[in-house]
Amino acid sequence: MLPFTTDQFFAVFASYNAAIWPAQLGAYLVGAAALAFALRGGRLAGRVVPAALAAMWLWTGAAYHLLHFAAINPAARLFGGAFLLQELLFLGAAASGRPLAFGPMRGGSRRSFGLFLVAYAAVLYPLLGRLVGHPWPEVPSFGVTPCPVTIFTFGVLLLARGRGSAWLLAVPALWAMIGGSAAVLLAVPQDWMLLAGGDAAAGVPLP
Repeated sequence: MLPFTTDQFFAVFASYNAAIWPAQLGAYLVGAAALAFALRGGRLAGRVVPAALAAMWLWTGAAYHLLHFAAINPAARLFGGAFLLQELLFLGAAASGRPLAFGPMRGGSRRSFGLFLVAYAAVLYPLLGRLVGHPWPEVPSFGVTPCPVTIFTFGVLLLARGRGSAWLLAVPALWAMIGGSAAVLLAVPQDWMLLAGGDAAAGVPLP
């Protein structure tokens, strides 16, 4: 049994989106920079991309989970802590002497699905939210709410050369299971992509 109703859940998004506006626009700029550097590659990309992801996880953990979602769900304090931990992991990757490697790769299912997840998180996710009947203020926004941030993270990590570092996937994979349950329990069908993104980023073969 959830400690809040569906109406309360979406009301939090509505108040949150109103309170942080226009931070949503800034999130798109951060996401665009991360994607541009990931596709361009080079040593700087291995530092800029995880730093951009760290900013998204920091904001979402503090502003959404701790300052808003915690008002209706005590577990949000744990979620916020996990998101802040993930932010530190990405900052560690950015500062590492062996950061994540990005750059041009040949086409393939891994890269193609990574690009699809990026587009899904930024564009399709909010559109699907509108299609299932939620007005804009109630739709989880790109870059500043948990599920779009996690889907975007999976997409970007799929653009990295090789498999990346498994320790960067622990918190996103955990949230994929928690957030994925919202697809059924809270009528957020766009969250089904969390599970597919997590499988792909973890190395489950793509068809």
